[in-house]
Amino acid sequence: MTIQEFYIAIGGDFEDVKHRLMTEKLITRFVMKFPGDPSMQQLRDALAQDDKEVAFRAVHTLKGVAANLSFTQLQKAASDLTEQLRPKTEAADPILYNKVEETYRQTIDAIKQIEA
Repeated sequence: MTIQEFYIAIGGDFEDVKHRLMTEKLITRFVMKFPGDPSMQQLRDALAQDDKEVAFRAVHTLKGVAANLSFTQLQKAASDLTEQLRPKTEAADPILYNKVEETYRQTIDAIKQIEA
């Protein structure tokens, strides 16, 4: 899978990220680093511990990383959960959280298919 095919597969915006990062080589480099970002695991851990503050920060960070890489679907899912958690007074909505998990897994699975 090429980097352009990857963006199509995840519902991302290749032209947007290309405008920001300029070359396919640089885009690929940053995309390949994404699985090492700790935000998703921090979100999972925070929700398991009912730590609303850390959960909010983790999903907010995930949203920002997704936005910078133009992972449009993941950004949208993370944004929805970010806004729900913003007051830091209630647990994560399971529907919103599951959408983040699903979109994250799809993104990671697609990254694994990129030709090195």
